[in-house]
Amino acid sequence: MGLVDIAGAGAVRTVTLRRPEKRNALNAAMMAALIEAFTAEPPADERVTVLRAEGPAFSAGLELSSDGLEDGAEDMVVRMFDTVQRYPLPVVARVQGPAIAGGCELALHCDFVVADAAAPFGMPVAQIGVTTDWFLTKKIMETAGLPMARELLMLGDPIPASRLHELGLISRAVPAAELDAATDAVVQRLAANAPLSMRALKAQLLKQVSHIDAIEHADEDALVAKVFAAKDAREGVAAKIEKRPPRFKGS
Repeated sequence: MGLVDIAGAGAVRTVTLRRPEKRNALNAAMMAALIEAFTAEPPADERVTVLRAEGPAFSAGLELSSDGLEDGAEDMVVRMFDTVQRYPLPVVARVQGPAIAGGCELALHCDFVVADAAAPFGMPVAQIGVTTDWFLTKKIMETAGLPMARELLMLGDPIPASRLHELGLISRAVPAAELDAATDAVVQRLAANAPLSMRALKAQLLKQVSHIDAIEHADEDALVAKVFAAKDAREGVAAKIEKRPPRFKGS
């Protein structure tokens, strides 16, 4: 088994992140495996995919080094999330623990999120001197609305799944002991529905918001590139790795 395990046959497929010793931080190999897992056309009898993770954390986000993100990682990240989101059948995220930064985005790119009520979701990008690009910011806006998008992105502090469920951002938030049963209930309900209906509904829902992708945003792309090239980004990542407060200088 690799860093991403694919199991199951018939109606339900399970995709599992298998890097618990690194809190399922997403490296290039894991992202490539996820892209592959969600690119193939589903077999005729498949109805739904469960995305889950081993260990106490769902995913701590993208793997960081003292030099920041690996070259090409930003493009790969967007491709991975888009591939998961555009998979033609429903995808259910089972979130048993922290879903942070890229882990939070990964969960929100699934069609349904069922989480331990205490699991923290967070987007601390500004706390380490980086930012989300146009497409990832769009997903937060699409899911959370402007006030909560500000809360998640600009403050960046983790928010428990129970609060996100109250606000309608995720499907279910339940006590840890009930997580498997709650996930299975959603999965089995989806699996019992007509597969052609599921495909059509998912395609329509995605199309409803796809017009935002066509908005001209070269100026925003340039601003994002400036953030990632700044000294503050390197300082923020280094501070995170060294477990100390960052010293940002706005350059």
